[in-house]
Amino acid sequence: MSIRFAAAALLVAVSTSPAFAHLDPAEHGSFAAGFTHPVFGLDHVLAMIAVGLWAALVGGRAIWLLPTVFVGAMLSGFALSLAGVPIPYVEPVILASVIILGLIVAAAVNLPNWLSVALVAVFGLCHGYAHGGEMGNAGWLGYAAGFALATVILHAAGVLIGHGANVAAGRDGPVAKTIIRAIGAATAAGGVLLVVS
Repeated sequence: MSIRFAAAALLVAVSTSPAFAHLDPAEHGSFAAGFTHPVFGLDHVLAMIAVGLWAALVGGRAIWLLPTVFVGAMLSGFALSLAGVPIPYVEPVILASVIILGLIVAAAVNLPNWLSVALVAVFGLCHGYAHGGEMGNAGWLGYAAGFALATVILHAAGVLIGHGANVAAGRDGPVAKTIIRAIGAATAAGGVLLVVS
């Protein structure tokens, strides 16, 4: 049952259409506009679920540390965007984050904690900066609360998919890691498709 859940969750993630990426804050409210920005952007969905998968794969304190660092850095990037501080190569880094995070999960790379945190922080900063650049006329507080909550939910989905694989196949068993790594490979492939499309 957990394997079916993981497959269904991945299917929903990769079928997200970027055509609906932005709700009008005047019509739907700032919170809804912020919440849907990452949820309806395939690059954001794949990267944020991959952070959760990576956290589940590493286990221990990484389960809360990696998502927390991502969200904190994302809010910092959002603030930098609102302040007009230029950050180069934001969109290429966002696309790279999907591929790199997917490959890290696929290869079950065991990085030192400081490097994992630094990598997640850079990616989170760029994702947040992009959210700020596309805020439009939304109120900053509601918009930020919306995309932060959506990001937490996407991270939790990744952690739960990883946990589901662990429960279904036994923690640290070869089957569990194979399932998580396969999802990571699919994430990286999705990132490549985003780059070439």
